[in-house]
Amino acid sequence: MLPELHTPIPGPKSLALAKELRRFESRNVTFLNDEFPIFWDRADGVNVWDVDGNRFLDLTSAFGVAGLGHGHECIRKALVEQSSKLWHGMGDVHPTALKARLCAKLSALTWQRWTGEDAKTVLSNSGFEAIETAMKTALLVTGRAGVLTFQNAYHGVGYGSLSAGGIAKFRDPFKAQLLELGTQVGYPGPNDLLEPVWEQVESALIKGDVGAVLVEPIQGRGGKVVPPTGFLSGLRDRCDATKTLLILDEIYTGFGRTGALFATDYEGVVPDLICLGKALTAGFPMSACVGSSSLMDTAWPESGGEAIHTSTFLGNPLGCAMALTALEELAEPGLLETVRATGKRFRALLEQIDHVQRGSVRGMGLMLGVEILDDFGQPDGDTVGRLIVQGLKKGLILLGDGPHGHVLAITPPFCIGGSEIQYTCDVIESLLD
Repeated sequence: MLPELHTPIPGPKSLALAKELRRFESRNVTFLNDEFPIFWDRADGVNVWDVDGNRFLDLTSAFGVAGLGHGHECIRKALVEQSSKLWHGMGDVHPTALKARLCAKLSALTWQRWTGEDAKTVLSNSGFEAIETAMKTALLVTGRAGVLTFQNAYHGVGYGSLSAGGIAKFRDPFKAQLLELGTQVGYPGPNDLLEPVWEQVESALIKGDVGAVLVEPIQGRGGKVVPPTGFLSGLRDRCDATKTLLILDEIYTGFGRTGALFATDYEGVVPDLICLGKALTAGFPMSACVGSSSLMDTAWPESGGEAIHTSTFLGNPLGCAMALTALEELAEPGLLETVRATGKRFRALLEQIDHVQRGSVRGMGLMLGVEILDDFGQPDGDTVGRLIVQGLKKGLILLGDGPHGHVLAITPPFCIGGSEIQYTCDVIESLLD
């Protein structure tokens, strides 16, 4: 459904809640002013209602989580049914059947599908924890602590992931407490040559202290950057040649977002480890680091009664129930084809926006971005910030990406319809005028 607004945006209840939040939450967490944010009350499909009763169109899927749509009926049913039985278990001591089933399902969707080998999983709560599990695995396998990452990559804000690399604004305030484990090289855009990238990668790997290459198949917060075909396969070859592990961060790109189950499927590249999250449960905090059984057994010792890497909420039964149902829904015939077709239609309309500030349109499937440039052709993050605020007043929930905040991100739920796509593009074009 299209937006329906009854009050000024933000409405009076949102403004009152912002005042309360400002008083009691750390001021670094939520951006608050007279024009931002709205406070969510409920959501369904592609729509979000705020506490003032205004209906919005969500172009973010709530950070890419709600790919199947907010409040998906089957996932809601799984959550309600599980909540009536067990909310919390003892994941690494007395687990539930759901944890066993979810690990088996992740094996089937990854290595069993790719190579026929079983896979093993470490479940966590958030994306950066999955990344740090992968980093630990790489160290245990290779004995090498170094991690090669890419400029403008985002792998979360935990100290482990920040020690490997990341965007400067998240790293710099904490440098005094960070280990410098990472070597950063350039991430290629779709029209870039790969030879300069290979020179940087090979120069880093030949030193012998790098145990893992950590990479997003498509950069998310870096600006929805799609690398040239051959990038992942080239990394695979260079990792094989140096006995370095290839870790794919598919926390954002995974589970249908790009029109494939995983973005790596487009090149047919099998990583050593894959990190998953966001859409895994469609709304419950859960992530996973998955690797082949042979690799994981090489890395991790058998538990003697005390796991050396674990957490209190590992394999939470609510999250496992939601994840199993979400994965069943993702297997519905035609879903991925629908994502690709919808993304192609959305991209074509975005490319029809006729304005000097509209730069390139990037991405795959329903992981899209619109570059916004100033009058001199330079990245214009200020205009994107204005579009986000003014778009909210038109009923659109949007986010910005890119190293300069100059890429308007478009990552809606997969069920977005034609009228909603047209409305979004019309609003963006009108706000650029």
